[in-house]
Amino acid sequence: MTLRTLCGIAALALCAAPAFAALPVGAPAPTFTTQASLAGKEMPFDLAQALKKGPVVLYFYPAAFTSGCTIEAHDFADATDSFKKLGATVIGVSADPIDKLDKFSVSECRNKFAVASATPQMIADYDVKLATTTRANRTSYVIAPDGKVIFAYSAMDPAGHVEKTMDAVKAWKAAHRKG
Repeated sequence: MTLRTLCGIAALALCAAPAFAALPVGAPAPTFTTQASLAGKEMPFDLAQALKKGPVVLYFYPAAFTSGCTIEAHDFADATDSFKKLGATVIGVSADPIDKLDKFSVSECRNKFAVASATPQMIADYDVKLATTTRANRTSYVIAPDGKVIFAYSAMDPAGHVEKTMDAVKAWKAAHRKG
């Protein structure tokens, strides 16, 4: 193979590689406070306060009202009661403005869980920026009450995010049962 061919293959490989990464398991989750909406009502969301109640399922998604993000919101809405039974809080996060999230929280999140507006700093802190935009990629985290990431999963397909985060919360709960 020529050098030119090798360079071309390397360039294609870089383009095909995921354009995002995630915080590793065991890393401290960056704390944040941001504006959120639950059932169309705006409120502050503070990660540190939520962690006092139990684990937090923090999922980043690219944009409200897009097909994949709508599917994911419906899936999390359907599972929210199960997460609550395990003591976990679910919060979805995108770079969308809060007025758009007010509508998304009602229609697609079905008034079940809050969605929040991510600042560029949050997207950078959680290492979820799509390479070509200011949007976040689709990454789900489970954060333990001690503030450590216990699960991280990145895939642009919304399938699997709810199931995988639920499994991580169940595993955490089983390991922390008082007996």
